[in-house]
Amino acid sequence: MLEILQQIDTDIFFFINVTIANPVTDFLMPLITNDKGLRVIYALAMVILLWKGNKTLRWMVLGSIFVMLIADQTSAGFLKNLIGRLRPCHTFDHETINLLVGCGGGKSMPYAHAANAFGQAVFFSYFYKKARIYLYTYATLIALSRVFVGVHYLSDIIAGALVGTIAAFIIVFLFKKLKTDYLDTEKDVVV
Repeated sequence: MLEILQQIDTDIFFFINVTIANPVTDFLMPLITNDKGLRVIYALAMVILLWKGNKTLRWMVLGSIFVMLIADQTSAGFLKNLIGRLRPCHTFDHETINLLVGCGGGKSMPYAHAANAFGQAVFFSYFYKKARIYLYTYATLIALSRVFVGVHYLSDIIAGALVGTIAAFIIVFLFKKLKTDYLDTEKDVVV
């Protein structure tokens, strides 16, 4: 059964990474997946929320940090070593895949950036439902970019998204328990 799932994952990887790859995705996906760019965008978004946001949004920045800590440490710090799956760029000959960035030395499952991106998307969209489409689109682009550049399988993304979603719901649960004068989600949150 695992061999069948691995073959399906490999087939999907090659379909995205080789078959539908084109000059536009070859240009855009390395930009989207750039780790420094992702950090700058996240930091900028958090600064804007702290500066322009209401009381609830300021608390949510703190919650966002906890979501990221849980998602990142669970995926990159624990599960990747436990699962030990090699990246496709370490498994296949580089001439057979469309490798657009450095392969990296780490393991592939779960994909930590997907965990972080989907954790943030789930966390913020739980309280700000009107932002869902933007948050999930951004998280999906980040996640799929890693298949396009040749360093992750689709199942790595799904596993990372699941870890991030669980981390987000843990913090959402804690936020709902903190529903006090410090956090008035009924009054401050746009639904």
